[in-house]
Amino acid sequence: MPRLFTALEIPRDAALSLSLLRGGLPGARWIDVENYHITLRFFGDIEGHVADEIANALDRVRRPAFQLRLDGVGAFGGKKPHSIFAAASPSPDLNALQAEIDRICQRLGLPADARKFTPHVTLARLRNSSPIDVAHYLSARGNFSAAPFRVGRFVLMSSRDSVGGGPYVVEEVWPLAGADMRPSLPASFEEPYGTMR
Repeated sequence: MPRLFTALEIPRDAALSLSLLRGGLPGARWIDVENYHITLRFFGDIEGHVADEIANALDRVRRPAFQLRLDGVGAFGGKKPHSIFAAASPSPDLNALQAEIDRICQRLGLPADARKFTPHVTLARLRNSSPIDVAHYLSARGNFSAAPFRVGRFVLMSSRDSVGGGPYVVEEVWPLAGADMRPSLPASFEEPYGTMR
């Protein structure tokens, strides 16, 4: 059974900027560039009929396209760091989109996500990386900032159970209002594409 989550894809130019952050940290397993994304809501392993209910409910989302910037790097895990990420700059439009998806999940009776929404792109999973090495890595890259990009859609992605995430598959696509029908392509695609229905 696939794990499902809603996400924003990272366009090619931003993914290239992120890829320059790879390396220089012992114990890091770097995420493949084509698997970069910002998770909006994680559903986990769910039955097919529940996935259909989620997809049908998400058809009603009406939000505008917006600009987003990736700005700064950090680590999750405190004194036992387990992952490195690039942060998304604060965005009222992003927060509103994520909150609407959360409300849809509540109406469907899905369990609440225990984690506070922190928009980010995971860059690496860490295994036995020392906090000192992580601190040095982060301080050397503290001024990271990518050019803003336009978010013209959100997607439902699936992943198979694997170590470190990916490969991810786009299962459904929902355009945002005012979006160009040919958005910037994510890092994993070469040709324009439409919805998966």
